Amino acid sequence: MTDKFDRQAQEKLGAHEIATWLRRHPAFLQQFPDLALTLVVPREQGSAASLASYQLEILRDKNRELTRRLHELFGNAQENERLAVRTHQLTLALMKQTRGADTARAMAATLAEDFNGDLVRLVLFRPVAGLEDGEWLQTLAEDDVRLAPFRDCLKDGEPICGRLQPEKNALLYGIRAEDVASSALLPLPGLGLLAVGSRDANRFFPGMGTLFLRMMGEAFDTAMRRFADGHVDVGHAQG
Repeated sequence: MTDKFDRQAQEKLGAHEIATWLRRHPAFLQQFPDLALTLVVPREQGSAASLASYQLEILRDKNRELTRRLHELFGNAQENERLAVRTHQLTLALMKQTRGADTARAMAATLAEDFNGDLVRLVLFRPVAGLEDGEWLQTLAEDDVRLAPFRDCLKDGEPICGRLQPEKNALLYGIRAEDVASSALLPLPGLGLLAVGSRDANRFFPGMGTLFLRMMGEAFDTAMRRFADGHVDVGHAQG
């Protein structure tokens, strides 16, 4: 019994040493191709396969994964390029506006188009000449108690993506709140809130990139502040 146990231990030890040696000499089988052809490798399912077939299958799997990742990277690059162009175009469009009302409308239209949202909402802390509250626009004083759920994000000024709390949805989307499964919320400290809502729960999610959304928000904030003094629009003053 002891001899049998010793022989098994020696065989296991020998196999371990052989495996270690082969790892240090990966070109060994090139010198003995006949040995490579006789080796068999177990598959996860089914019978054993030759080493060459097994390696070929592994390489094909890696190639498919690399191809998938390449297509994914290419798609992301194209989307980023598109958003970079649209952000630049938005900035130029906002700079050309002579009225705060037109600036707000241009911003809302761009968000609806570029972020594929179902609903765009804007909350402003001060009234803007030429703009009346409606489904897409609300004017609330900055200290309005209804804005309490947004105090922290307005303080941080960081975009939020994902599913918003019910009280936030209720203020932003009103009677359409139940239609919104995910949102991109852009707080603009001192100016207001911008939100894009989607019926798709996966459209906006925590951790998604918000660089272009933040850049658009900064452009909008800068453009709107041109009309903040005295709450008078440039076009209105000239008229």
